[in-house]
Amino acid sequence: MGLGFVPLGLAFGALVTQAGLEWWWAGLSATLIYRGSFEFLLIGMVTAAAPLAAIAGTAFMVNVRHVFYALSFPLHRVTGRLGKAYGNFALSDEAYALTAGNEARTWSSRRILWLQLFMHVYWAGSATAGALLGSLVPGGVTGLDFALTALFTVLALDALNDLRGDLPTPVLALLSAVAARLLFPDLLAAFALFTARLLARHFTTGRWPGRA
Repeated sequence: MGLGFVPLGLAFGALVTQAGLEWWWAGLSATLIYRGSFEFLLIGMVTAAAPLAAIAGTAFMVNVRHVFYALSFPLHRVTGRLGKAYGNFALSDEAYALTAGNEARTWSSRRILWLQLFMHVYWAGSATAGALLGSLVPGGVTGLDFALTALFTVLALDALNDLRGDLPTPVLALLSAVAARLLFPDLLAAFALFTARLLARHFTTGRWPGRA
């Protein structure tokens, strides 16, 4: 999973320097913000001197999905105040996908935190390397833009495998995404619809995704 961060981090770091920012900005952003997709947007907003209110609003809309991740992220198994604080901070899409699966239900606090830390290091390290070496990467290199799509495809396949034949759950997810796309064009709406449908199914059938 960490290796999947490398091409994305390299691309982010190269984009930082191409936007006219200092190379260290990439590593600082990757370390302190650690919100991949928002960081890409932030580059343009910083270079355009966008108002802080606009940056804050964008950050909320892009990262509000983490509110829904928290519903099933195993934070209760993370010990210590610092551990819980870092677990919340380093809750990325990839960390959530790995820790919310069936295989992770027995993982210890230490394993969860080390998993998040290593992915954080991969992202910050590759972003810094991309900023320092970005000029050496040929402009015609292809495939970097597909790295994120490939990574989430693998995560989706693993999630489907965890559902153990529970067909209604992916169908509900697909219907929620389509409905939100047609009616609201908003990611938050898709998450809200999916969560509402899962809760409705639980209260009517007593089932959670992936459980009989």
